[in-house]
Amino acid sequence: MINQNEILSVAKEAALLAGAHARRIRERKNLKVEYKGRVDLVTEADLAADKIIREKILSAFPDHYILSEESSSKTDTHNLYAGPVWVVDPIDGTTNYAHGHTHVGVSIAFMQDGLTQVGVVHAPFLDETFTAIRGQGAKLNGQPIDASRCDALEKALVSTGFPYERENLGGVLARIERALIHCRDVRRAGAASIDISWLACGRLDAFYENLSPWDVAAGLLIAKEAGALRARFSDNKNPDLPEEIDGTDLVVTAPGVHEAFVQCLMLA
Repeated sequence: MINQNEILSVAKEAALLAGAHARRIRERKNLKVEYKGRVDLVTEADLAADKIIREKILSAFPDHYILSEESSSKTDTHNLYAGPVWVVDPIDGTTNYAHGHTHVGVSIAFMQDGLTQVGVVHAPFLDETFTAIRGQGAKLNGQPIDASRCDALEKALVSTGFPYERENLGGVLARIERALIHCRDVRRAGAASIDISWLACGRLDAFYENLSPWDVAAGLLIAKEAGALRARFSDNKNPDLPEEIDGTDLVVTAPGVHEAFVQCLMLA
């Protein structure tokens, strides 16, 4: 039987160590940056943080599987629905990181048999650490947090992100237009794990984007434990992923605007 507090301790320590190392690398002012797509960046800090996190997890739990954005093979067929699985984004918001922005996260989640049990999102440049244990609520720097009480769409502050592939932007632009028309305003900060955690503590009222599992695994548990609700803005989903870490066409909101915001995003 898993010890959730032990898992949280390992996840939090790994996130803090990785975040501190990423800060030191950036402070050197000679950051090495490469591309893993046309515009998608990867830095030496992503790889170093990934190594720190993997070593910390495997030193405590050598038989656990780790799904990481930076070190997991795209051809890996590990069964994510069975056994202990860690889902890791060593640096979420790499473009922000490379450009000197502060909206950067280290995201670590732990799953058991397809259900997320523990989530940690650490913002090393903001000195904030969001945590959650399944069924025990969510916290920011050790203090309980709750989703906002916003109850009207026109009052809702929304966050989203944009895809790196820009060939088919029709739906993206249509949803942005709807959000701008029906909501208070829209933010695009560039790190989904932080955005979702900010929704969990009431700084945002709604969030939507099409994302990978490492972007959302920890944040979704934190948001859920803070009282937020999730849905999709389409019928799309990834059959290879457990529902709790599937970020396909994701919507996360404060309870009071959930139905109205999901309907706002739905395109005929």
